[in-house]
Amino acid sequence: MNGVIEALHIYDGNRNALLSHTYTGRPLSAAHLLPLYLEHPSPRPNLIYLPNTSPPTLVFSLTHANLLFLATSSTEIEPLLVLEFLHRVIDAFEDFIGAPLLAVKIENNYDVVAQLLTEMCDAGNISTTEPNALREIVEVEGWVGKLLGSINLPGKAPLGSNFSNPSPPSLLASNTPVLPWRRANVRHTSNELYADVVETLSVTLAPSGRPLAAFANGTIAFTAKVSGVPDITVNLTSPSGRHNLGGIMELPVFHPCVRLNRWKERPGELSFVPPDGRFILAGYEVDLLPFTSGKSGSLSSNSLKLPVNLEMKTGIGPVGSEFEVRLQVNKIFGTPSSSSAIQLGRGGSSGRLGVPHPGSPSSPLLDDLRIAIPLPEDVRNLSDIRPSRGDASFNPGERILEWHVPAKELSGPASHFGLRCTVVGPLADSEEQEFDPSGFGFGTDYSYDEPYQSKPPTKTRPEKDEGGSEQDVKKVAQNKILMPSSASVSFSVKGWLASGLKVDSIMMDTRKSRGLGEGVKPYKGVKYLTISKGGVEIRC
Repeated sequence: MNGVIEALHIYDGNRNALLSHTYTGRPLSAAHLLPLYLEHPSPRPNLIYLPNTSPPTLVFSLTHANLLFLATSSTEIEPLLVLEFLHRVIDAFEDFIGAPLLAVKIENNYDVVAQLLTEMCDAGNISTTEPNALREIVEVEGWVGKLLGSINLPGKAPLGSNFSNPSPPSLLASNTPVLPWRRANVRHTSNELYADVVETLSVTLAPSGRPLAAFANGTIAFTAKVSGVPDITVNLTSPSGRHNLGGIMELPVFHPCVRLNRWKERPGELSFVPPDGRFILAGYEVDLLPFTSGKSGSLSSNSLKLPVNLEMKTGIGPVGSEFEVRLQVNKIFGTPSSSSAIQLGRGGSSGRLGVPHPGSPSSPLLDDLRIAIPLPEDVRNLSDIRPSRGDASFNPGERILEWHVPAKELSGPASHFGLRCTVVGPLADSEEQEFDPSGFGFGTDYSYDEPYQSKPPTKTRPEKDEGGSEQDVKKVAQNKILMPSSASVSFSVKGWLASGLKVDSIMMDTRKSRGLGEGVKPYKGVKYLTISKGGVEIRC
């Protein structure tokens, strides 16, 4: 596949053409392309093939901050390459003109946007996408430069005086950095190295509580504010040791600065020369259920450790119109590792009396606990909502019951919480009949088709719910369709990772580093964060 990107079109929230940048060929115009794209029903895929255009065109789409990005190509091209290019364009826009990305910002900074699009893709071929390299070649004029732009300052040539003798390109080429991801002549007054490991949970539980699938998608964000060209090594470890790290971290992806041969020889060792500032060092996926994929592990490792356990009971009450959600908060305490020395100053320090700081690996902090329970369409309302802790509210429009337990109540001695609700179904048939103004009941059928002699009705023994109260079997069966079928939990835990991975050390090789200075010891820090945005779901 030797295809090229022919054009990039950006549309605002009202789907008006905001910007069009043509790289090569004669692509479809923005006005012609948008109706063809909107013809496809929603949800539209990121790649759409338009066979009826001349020539047939591939359309790659991406929506961000209510803006629509469309890239076109009339030849075969790697789809992931174009989609990653669109993500890089969005990141570059937010880096240069600020986040959130708005249509007004793009219009007011069109000179910067045009430079970015030209440098990131040359004649349809993707070229420079690293932020540090773009900062070296893209000129951004600040408000001071705009204010003093017409004043001839010392050392600044007046406008239009050097048209006949422009500066040679060789001088510009000599200032470009050797490493495309790092700026040249980086200087910092305070040298700092930070690592932030963030994992997002995706867990599905059976009604019995047994995990059906459990994954943790991790991201290692690194911040390097070090002068010169440092050479850094980050060592990772797992609860089962570093030798088993290669089997735990599945589908790893790395920044181009990482030396892949070093990782293949010694898994868990990340050796690199970092870009300046914050960047994504690596990403990975961890299967939290080793027994499902046949990996090595004892039966004791089958138990899934989560900060919260959720249990749902449906069809309770006299008529089976109530359901209950039981929540148990588990106190997760980590063990201080050898990396505790580098965690000081980033949530790992102890309190005045030796108590671990909340949010550190030795004292994880659970926050922003929310439970979302979608209800069937037949549910008209919830007549009774009784949470033992926190606040619960029902949105009739979206038919979602949300239960929020604040952090101050989670830190208390209580670890079990409950929520009981009563559902209200649709109107009965008798309530939907038309009103009869005469009162004689015309049109009502009073025929009696039962036999004159019949056996006495057999009495069925009523069932009992968990509380021991008798239930009406018929009404319980009718209200069964009103019960929820699932519930999802959202939370964040500071100082704890579901996979158990740890940053064992962050070291800088002073012999390989250049321009650091003698006796400089960077300040190091590590933070851990686990997030579940509705990722833990239990089936009923």
